[in-house]
Parts: sequence; C-alpha cells; structure tokens
Amino acid sequence: MGLLAAHLNDAEIVVVNDEKILYREPGFALLEDDHLVTGADAHAMASLKPRCIQNHYWFDLHTEPLPDRRFHHMNAADLVSRQLEQIWDRVSAHGDRLAIAVPPYMVNENLGLLLGIATELNIPIVAMSDAAVCATRRHYEHAVPVHIDLGLHCSMLTRLLQEGQVQVDRSKVIDDCGLLLLHENWLKVIAEAFVQQSRFDPLHTAETEQALRSGMEGWMMQASSEATVRVEVEFRGTTHHAEIESLEFVAAAAPVYQNIVSSLRALFKAEETPAIQLSDRAARMPGLADTLKTRAGGEVFLLEPGATARGLIKRCQTEQKSGGITLSRHMPWDQAPVIVETVASDLNGGLPTHLLFGHSAFSLQGAPLVLGSQVDSSERCLDLQQQMPGVSRRHCVVSPNNGQVVVTDHSRYGTYLNGHRIDGSAVLQTGDLIRIGTPGFELRLISAEDHGGS
Repeated sequence: MGLLAAHLNDAEIVVVNDEKILYREPGFALLEDDHLVTGADAHAMASLKPRCIQNHYWFDLHTEPLPDRRFHHMNAADLVSRQLEQIWDRVSAHGDRLAIAVPPYMVNENLGLLLGIATELNIPIVAMSDAAVCATRRHYEHAVPVHIDLGLHCSMLTRLLQEGQVQVDRSKVIDDCGLLLLHENWLKVIAEAFVQQSRFDPLHTAETEQALRSGMEGWMMQASSEATVRVEVEFRGTTHHAEIESLEFVAAAAPVYQNIVSSLRALFKAEETPAIQLSDRAARMPGLADTLKTRAGGEVFLLEPGATARGLIKRCQTEQKSGGITLSRHMPWDQAPVIVETVASDLNGGLPTHLLFGHSAFSLQGAPLVLGSQVDSSERCLDLQQQMPGVSRRHCVVSPNNGQVVVTDHSRYGTYLNGHRIDGSAVLQTGDLIRIGTPGFELRLISAEDHGGS
C-alpha cells in the first residue's frame, strides 16, 4: 500500500512513486472505430492518422460530444477516463493511493468531473494540489517567484507568495501558446533545411513527417546546448541529413516566447526581483531561459524532470477532511532556501527615451510624465482630454527610476503593458505599448539618438 503522485499536464502526464518516474506520456488519444489508444502510442500516430487524433481532452475536460461526427457518441471525459484507467493499470499495485498536481487551466468544474471519473475507476484520490506550488520546494529570498510551464495548447505562469510557506498569488494561462504551436513552427524549419540541403521534402509523406515529430524532443534538447543540430530521417532505405543552426529554432519560437515574456513582465512590480522557475519541459525549449532572463531580469532556476510530482509526493497531506477532496493552493517548503542576488537591471529590451503618442514624441528624461484626462497643470503632463471611457484624471505616470523607465498605475481602471494589466508598476523597454482606457489610447516606447526631442 503506497502513495503515488501524478502531474496532470497534457504535454506530459507524469506519475512517480517515492523512488522513480513510473509514467511519462502525453495527453494524446487515437480514436479509430472501436479502437482507443492513449499516450505515447497515440502520439506516434499523430501524422499517420491525424483525423483520428484527439489532444484537447485534458485541456478542455467536459461532457459535451466530440466535434468529430464519427465520434459524436464520446466526449472528453471518456478519453480522460480511458487514459487514466490505462495509467493506473500500468503503475499501481493493490492498495495504492494517488495524489494529483493540477495545472491552472483545470478549474473547479473540470476538477469535479475528474474526481468523479477517478471514483468510477476505483482510483483513490487522497490529495489534490496546485502544480506550481508542488514544484516550488524552497524559499527564494529577496525575490518574487513565478513558476512557468508549457502545456500542449497553452503556457502557464503562476506568481507565488512566500508568507511562511509557498502559496498561489495568481495564475495566467496564455491560450494558443503551447508546445504544439512550437513544434509546428520547428517542423517547418526542419523541413525547409532538408529541402535546401538535400532536395528531400520530409513533409511529402506521413511516415517521414511522423519521424520528424518523434525526433523533435531530442533535437530541441540538442539545440538548447549546442550551436548546431544535425537532424536525420530515413526514407526507403536512404538516410537524409540536414544541419540547422540552433538560433533558427529560437527565431521560429520568437512569437510564442514574446507572448510569455509580455505576460511575465506584467506580473512584476518595478521594484521586484523575479525568480523565474522553469519546469524541465520549459527548460528544454531552446533559448527560452535566456530570453526570459534578458527580457524580464532576475534569475532563472531550472527544475529536474518530474519535479512537480516529486514535490507533491514529498509534501502532500493525505488526511482527508470532512467534505471530501479540495484543491490545496499552499504547501510548506522542504528544501533549503536560495538567496537571489538583487542587482541592477541589465535588460536587453533597450532603455526608451521617448513616449510616442500619435505623431508627437515626449521625452522621458527629467521630470515624470503624467498621463490622464484632468492632470494638474503644475505637473509635466500628457493631457488626454478626448472622450474615452476608462481613463482616470491622473491615470498613470512614466518616469525615470534608478537607470530604468517605470510606469506606475494610479487609476481604478488599470494600465496595460503589451496587452496585460500591470500590477501597480512595471519597467518599460523600447518597443513596449502602453494602453489606457477602452478601447483605449495607445502609446509606444521608443529610443532616439537625439535625447533632446520634444
């Protein structure tokens, strides 16, 4: 009779005991007539039988019929049930219990359905905890931690509090910003390299496309540590090769990475030092860790494989309270703290010199610049007197601060940086877009060689 722990991220469902990883496969299902296969076996057929593949069922767990008319008699809950059943049959022994770490895209309705499925399968769920909390096992002194992970269809950022223990402050789920999109972008890079270097198109047949998908993880790990990646694929007895610079993979991932960076920066106040904690899956993405450090500042900490499930099994409380299982959003630490050095920010986003509004550029040197609808005439201001809902009298202030340019929100409606509402204040970089009001005024941060502009 033992305790197992599962991290239910659809990009890679991981189950561990207190010694090792027992299961590590994606949330894929192959539906073909009455045949239903899940996990790695289904993923291995993703290009061979794409119309039979389902991979949204963990991310969007519900009981509505599947959109494919051929499988209208089934729903996402059926697929979750099947994979969960196959996992439990593979990893469990008589009397085993299960604790689960859940990602932030699973809300109460999803979790209630999940617990009902587990009950029908006779899987004893004894604890349920937030995944970011499970992964965070130490106190980051002098810093504010944010845990970052990737799912198949989204990226997840969770800002954490450290008041005596680790607990969730707030989470951000970025849709259409997950592992599948990255893989599609990288697939195009690899295919183009083959065509240019050997005149062989690996996307011409489903078999060779599947071979690229199967080799993707290994090639991306190589791209994270080496300047050049050598990829190969076999077709009809001939092995084709291509060499690709790792920077090409980073460039192809730039739209996804930039979305993550924008969301991350909005989670921190200007005076806070980020402690960016990456799951091992996020850490394997070539260039992501470096991009986050250079664009958001602070320090980056990389977790080991299975860290979330391991953090859960070491610290979960299995004593059930009256009322059944509830989601735990806090845990004590069980590892030594780490001191994050607070150093002067050296972000490569560029220090802005002017705020561009319409066709006018306002210098950011010297006195703060106040933005609002009725600004005090004694202050240096940009008076937005046009009719626009959601603009406060003294909405926000843009000012130099310790070698940085900072925007500070004073409104009741919020100030938005690159589409994300800031938490009180935020450090600005060249190219940033500030929005205030609804639909809003947009102001661009620019750098000019001539600092004497008006």
